[in-house]
Amino acid sequence: MTMKEWLIKKLAIKLVVSEKTIEAVINHQYDSASVATKTNNSLEISGFGKFLFNSKRANKQMEKYISQKAMYEETLNDPDISDVVRRNTTMRLETVLGNIKALKPKLNNDEPS
Repeated sequence: MTMKEWLIKKLAIKLVVSEKTIEAVINHQYDSASVATKTNNSLEISGFGKFLFNSKRANKQMEKYISQKAMYEETLNDPDISDVVRRNTTMRLETVLGNIKALKPKLNNDEPS
């Protein structure tokens, strides 16, 4: 059971409201939070605090991802590596590429991927 499912069940029981209604409210809150972080680079949740997107830290993280990508590609270009190392490096490269793809829109820059 995911955290979301657990939360929906607990709230439905406690508030005596249908699970579909609780799920709709949670989905709306999540979508609103996602839009707020994309448009304002910040999100404030009453009772939890304010969350800010740190562009400087994100740029450093992007540089790290790009250097990891180059390192993994260099390793994969080596014809003498074993199949196990090739498989592991390929998986790591896919993860780094996913991280770059997720972070790039938030930075609004044209760094190579």
